[in-house]
Amino acid sequence: MVWNNPNLIKVLQNGGVVVMPTDTLYGIVGKAQNLVVVEHIYALRKRNPDKPCIILISDLSELQKFSINLSEEQKNIIKNFSTPTSFILDCPDEKFSYLHRGTSTLAFRIPISEDLRKLLFQTGPLIAPSANIESLLPAQNIDEAKKYFGLPAQVGNGVALYVDGGNILGKASKVIKLNNDGSVTTIRE
Repeated sequence: MVWNNPNLIKVLQNGGVVVMPTDTLYGIVGKAQNLVVVEHIYALRKRNPDKPCIILISDLSELQKFSINLSEEQKNIIKNFSTPTSFILDCPDEKFSYLHRGTSTLAFRIPISEDLRKLLFQTGPLIAPSANIESLLPAQNIDEAKKYFGLPAQVGNGVALYVDGGNILGKASKVIKLNNDGSVTTIRE
């Protein structure tokens, strides 16, 4: 699949922004633990600065990188979903305010694709909003993404790499809030 591209891994590890297929739509992605990369993605997308983005992780153990510890009940709820589902979890740690944007919550998704999880294992968690300008339709192919973000640019100056996965007519993931009291709230179907 498209995610086993050594150049893709290198660009992401070096702080580049990439448009690539995710398990749902084309995403504009970069390292979630890099403040400069996250702010660059917000600027490129013209995204509302108060709106957090979904973060792709390779497995649940990566939540510890964000000071999040799940209860056994929360782990079991997450494991019961077999379709692309993002989970909103409490993240009161202020050092991640550049990610949670004042909400004290973060949304995570473990992709169903094993190949995409292998990429994430090599790159670490990736912030992954859909590849579009805020309020416009998500790009369904690389040509549409380039109309939004321009031609490939040097790392730090725009999208450094486009990874072509053909036409993707998917839909955004389901979003569920896992509350500390054990209840579950569906945010987006």
